[in-house]
Amino acid sequence: MTGFSFERVGTAPPTSCSRGATKTGTTICGLVFPGGVVLGADTRSTNGETVADKNCAKIHYVAPNIYCCGAGTAADTEAVTGTVASELLLHRCSINRPNRVVTALNILKTRLFKYQGHIGAALILGGVDKTGAHLHSIYPHGSSDSLPYASMGSGSLAAMAMLENEYRDGLSLEDAKGLICRAIHAGILNDLGSGSNVDLCVITRDGVQQLRNYQMFNQRTHTRDGKFLDAQIPDINTSNLRTATLCSLP
Repeated sequence: MTGFSFERVGTAPPTSCSRGATKTGTTICGLVFPGGVVLGADTRSTNGETVADKNCAKIHYVAPNIYCCGAGTAADTEAVTGTVASELLLHRCSINRPNRVVTALNILKTRLFKYQGHIGAALILGGVDKTGAHLHSIYPHGSSDSLPYASMGSGSLAAMAMLENEYRDGLSLEDAKGLICRAIHAGILNDLGSGSNVDLCVITRDGVQQLRNYQMFNQRTHTRDGKFLDAQIPDINTSNLRTATLCSLP
């Protein structure tokens, strides 16, 4: 018999029986200014509809002059950036000079393409080397873009709106930090998966400055005076209770 055989059509289980992917929420972005690169991220980590961590660090170390923001599955972003950081350390030791940003980009792209998107890591890679400041966005399937500004994550649309509206060539360091904060704040306000605080990372030729909790949003407006145990605790009649602990009491 020639051609295709469709005898087994309809025997596969319906797609509704398959387990759906867990939605993760993040807003990350970065931009290039004349002195270097500014990276930013929110600090909310979600597990479906549950906020798992209110102060999660999403800016990962890759090399002394290269850092990376991660969106997607937290375990995947930490694992892939940690593995690449180890490879770049061996590379620095072998060549005896700082890593170039394009080296980290190629290693990350190759690693993600190898797994065909099964590693849920969407990354914004930024760094400064002898050729200047560089910013790259890397998608889970291994493709990448090289742009003066970028945003990724579930709140990326709101962040990109701020970046496209306010980005200008020749921004100063303070203007760049302010724009990144406003972009992350827009993602926090317009995306339920993003929230809490804003982390920044400034990379220049002089070094790296990590600004943890640079801006804090959605803080509590009221705090309880005193503790919950300040009230008078009533005495409990334990004469009718028979447990191993109570039996040992005098």
